[in-house]
Amino acid sequence: MLYAILCYNPEDVVGSWSKEEDDAVMERLAVVQDKLREQGRLGPVARLLPTTAATTLRKGREDPIIIDGPFAETKEQLLGFYVIDCASLDEAIDTARDLARADPGTGSYEIRPVAIFRPGSNFS
Repeated sequence: MLYAILCYNPEDVVGSWSKEEDDAVMERLAVVQDKLREQGRLGPVARLLPTTAATTLRKGREDPIIIDGPFAETKEQLLGFYVIDCASLDEAIDTARDLARADPGTGSYEIRPVAIFRPGSNFS
């Protein structure tokens, strides 16, 4: 089954890292990614630009409203995600633990099963 691991962290903390600190974190995360790739379990991985670059379409009216920024006021922001192929939720949790060990500080990793609606990906 495919799982998305959504990476949340305080954006101001991550944004304050020096290039050297950021490179070190990305290198540690690459170790986990390489392991998943070698196992044939790694799908798309993305690091999102800051929420200041976000645009939200808020629906609920006849004409949706377009606003700048993220849709929610939170202390942590969605900074990126992984799509991985796992035999079970426990395996997905173990992978999230590996990612958490590689990424310093606070934050969270939300794990959600993924359904493919359109065939054609590497996992369909």
